[in-house]
Amino acid sequence: MTVTLQPQAPLLVTENLTVGYQRRALLQDLNLAIAQGQFVCLVGANGSGKSTLIRTLAGLESPQAGQVWLNGTPLTALNAAQRAQRLSLVLTERVDLPWMSVTELVALGRYPYTDWQGRLGPTDQQIVREAIAAVGLTNLQAQPLNNISDGERQKAMIARALAQATDLMLLDEPTAYLDVPRRVEVMQLLRFLAHQQGRTVLMSTHDLDLALRSADQLWLITPSQRLVVGTPEELALEGYLGSTFSSDRFYFDQMSGQFQLQYQRRSPIQFTGQGLAATWTERALTRLGFEAVQTPCPLRLDLQEQPTCWILSQGDRQMQFTSLGALSTHLQALQWEDC
Repeated sequence: MTVTLQPQAPLLVTENLTVGYQRRALLQDLNLAIAQGQFVCLVGANGSGKSTLIRTLAGLESPQAGQVWLNGTPLTALNAAQRAQRLSLVLTERVDLPWMSVTELVALGRYPYTDWQGRLGPTDQQIVREAIAAVGLTNLQAQPLNNISDGERQKAMIARALAQATDLMLLDEPTAYLDVPRRVEVMQLLRFLAHQQGRTVLMSTHDLDLALRSADQLWLITPSQRLVVGTPEELALEGYLGSTFSSDRFYFDQMSGQFQLQYQRRSPIQFTGQGLAATWTERALTRLGFEAVQTPCPLRLDLQEQPTCWILSQGDRQMQFTSLGALSTHLQALQWEDC
């Protein structure tokens, strides 16, 4: 039996949307859509309009033209309380409420549903506990915010957005102040929320490598202020990633899917070796400006095993190195004209 999957209606739609500030349009005629359960990353250069677009989609700023639709309703037709029950927002700014506990911060997400006194009922309290558990902060729920790390504080902000129980989550640079491991954790968490809990997540980010590895779809703002949409693989194949982010100092390598630095090139070096040590030796040679080749060259480097050592040959001279660090130091000190 063949099962036909029916496409879901988009959760968020923009119609001929133009966003900007002070009469200056940053992005124009945007016709975008996000389906339920998608994880979308918005990427582009500084000043390209990422934050302005996020804030406009959240209703914090008015569009210069066009319309935003949320679940088939114009965003402008929803008051603040109605919007808060349909979308949640995490902004870049640090939270400066050191006296507030993790639980108290997360509980703020329930206030769109409480009475005028802001009292939380048993159901609200259960939702708060579940949101805290979802981001892995149960053991820290009683801690004040000034007693936890930046990464944990950002997770608490995401938990607050979770506690709002909205279908749509908008995040503006949620990993901006985090180290690499915490950035990975937050990215994995957002992907999990989209794929396992059915939340729709749109986040702006400068972590392009993580976005390429995690997002279902990229919204990419090009240097010409055009917004293109596609999977990471599509935008890489079509050349948008390379043309948007490459410069005279680095470039996007379509084969590896990674950004590479533009090193000042020295002469090639003949290199032989196998295994993990060979992989990192080639990376070291690239960093130092040498291209590792297999054809004969004036410089030859052989990686030998048991014990591991590197033998560098230049004409009749040979030098042996027992560490990659020592080899790198020597190669870096070689005069350019000798290579």
